[in-house]
This record gives sequence, structure tokens and C-alpha cells, in this order.
Amino acid sequence: MTTPDIRQLDADAVRASVAVVSQATGPDLDRATPCGDWTLAELLAHMTAQHHGFAAAAAGRGADPAVWQTTVDGDDPVSAYAAAAEQVIAAFAQDGVLQRPFTLPEITTRITFPGAQAIGFHFIDYVVHTWDVARSLGIALQLPADLVLAALPIAEAVPDGDERQRPGAAFRPSLPVPADVDPLDRIVALLGRSPTWPT
Repeated sequence: MTTPDIRQLDADAVRASVAVVSQATGPDLDRATPCGDWTLAELLAHMTAQHHGFAAAAAGRGADPAVWQTTVDGDDPVSAYAAAAEQVIAAFAQDGVLQRPFTLPEITTRITFPGAQAIGFHFIDYVVHTWDVARSLGIALQLPADLVLAALPIAEAVPDGDERQRPGAAFRPSLPVPADVDPLDRIVALLGRSPTWPT
């Protein structure tokens, strides 16, 4: 049995996010999202910045705070997001990236992470953020089953301690969810979203 390539899984998740984001129009940008108090415009700005930051980290420049800077593109955030997505996919496709040390200051500045692990962090983010955007827009989301099943053990491994309570934490504390629910619902609940958001 072959192990799935985390780079391919990540690329699939990111491209799924682009397909969902592409359905947003100008009036949608003020919509609420499952991501804390962020509007859709703020969530897209965050997602775009994370692509830039991870692409820079893959090139050995992750320690530079400027590469993680979030800015809201008021002109065409959907196109800006799509361009950033292609940038990070290309950065992760480079030879040797899985063994390369990534500096991810939003997680910690004390250590670096092997590329394969860092891309795993990015992958789970974009499975969940794709769900966030779809919920914000009120559209159905159908991710490939193999992608969701690959994301589930990563979500289960994310620590669920006090760190999730601090301002700017990537995920909120996990929510209780039955073991037999849909795997994507389980993922989002583990990472602090209600599968029935906005209820």
C-alpha cells in the first residue's frame, strides 16, 4: 500500500478551495464565516497570506515576518487568492521540499519543521478553510473521500490544550461530536467549528 503524497493531497485541497472561493462575488465579502469574527474578506486575506508565508518558508524565508503579512485586497481578492494558491502549490512541488526545514513563526520560533510535516499543517488548514468558505457562501461542499480520510488523523493529532484559547490561535477548542458522524464534520468539530454552523 502506497502512502499518499502530502504535496498532492495539499494541492488537491488548495485547488478545491480555489473552486469554492471563485464563487464569491463582491457582496459576499461582508458575510460572516465560521472562523471567529472574521468576515469572508478577512478570511480570504488570511488564507492568501498563509499561502505566501508557506511558499516563502519552502524557500527558506519563513523567518521574515513580512512574508506572513495579511493585507485585504479590496480590488479583486478572489483573483489574488487564486494566484497565491498557485504560488504555494508550485513552491511545494520543488525537489527536496519534503526534507527542507520550514520556519513557521505563527506556530513557534523555537524550532523548524520538516517540510512533510509543515505541508501537513497547510493541508489540514485548507481542508478546514475550504469548508469555512463554503459555509459562509451557503454552498454544498463535496471533497474527495480520500482527501477527507487523509485529513482526519491530522486533525485528531492537533493538540487540544490551552493554546487554542489564546488570541490568534489557528483553531478553537474542539467540540464534542459522535464517533460515527461524517468524517468532514468530525474534522471541523475537532478543530473548533460547529458542523451545523451557523446554528
